[in-house]
Amino acid sequence: MDEAALARLHYELIDGLIEHGRCPSNAEVAGRIGVSAGEVEGLLRDLASIHGVVLHPHVCAPWIIHPFSLTPTLNWIAGDRGSWWAPCVWCALGVAVLVRGKTRIHTRFGAEVEPLSIEVEDGELVRGEGIWVHFAIPPSRAWDNVHQHCSLVLPFRTQADIERWCIRHGVPMGEPVRLTQVARLAKAWYGSHADPQWRKWSVAEAQEIFARVGLTSEFWELEAKAGKF
Repeated sequence: MDEAALARLHYELIDGLIEHGRCPSNAEVAGRIGVSAGEVEGLLRDLASIHGVVLHPHVCAPWIIHPFSLTPTLNWIAGDRGSWWAPCVWCALGVAVLVRGKTRIHTRFGAEVEPLSIEVEDGELVRGEGIWVHFAIPPSRAWDNVHQHCSLVLPFRTQADIERWCIRHGVPMGEPVRLTQVARLAKAWYGSHADPQWRKWSVAEAQEIFARVGLTSEFWELEAKAGKF
């Protein structure tokens, strides 16, 4: 696996999203990095194998390039440089880190009726001290179904609201985290995702990031093994 080529591919995808609000096509990427369309597909499959991109199930094309979603979601980030979708609140804060400037995340409490607007400037949360984010699925199981995992990372007003929501929807109670802490996680996790020398976190590095931002309960424990997270 050519890690330098994967880093270049990842950079071109992320850079296109930041600068133009959309992901470049496989043909556009092929032209930028000087390879054939078939070689781009091979690199995309390699990138997907280390969780650097999520591909469409029946087409060799990006679907999610964390922290960006290429299809509409609950989370819309409007900024000085453009607007983007994100798979979850954690990712939305990650988008705000990467695009910098003033951004506003538009989402809804519990993915239901009440809207929530989150202001961010240069990747820093402007306000939101009282908001909680519920992680229903432990990160060790996130890649079992990353779409489900992301869809359940949702904001709430109180922990009691989370408990009632979980009962109402039959969702296991996971771990509530303050929005301010999730913002720190987003900055540590996604801060280097637009770097030309990007590389996917190892399991050990991911665990260190969780610990660095204070996520140290059993819920956040990853299996001690080689590989990427």
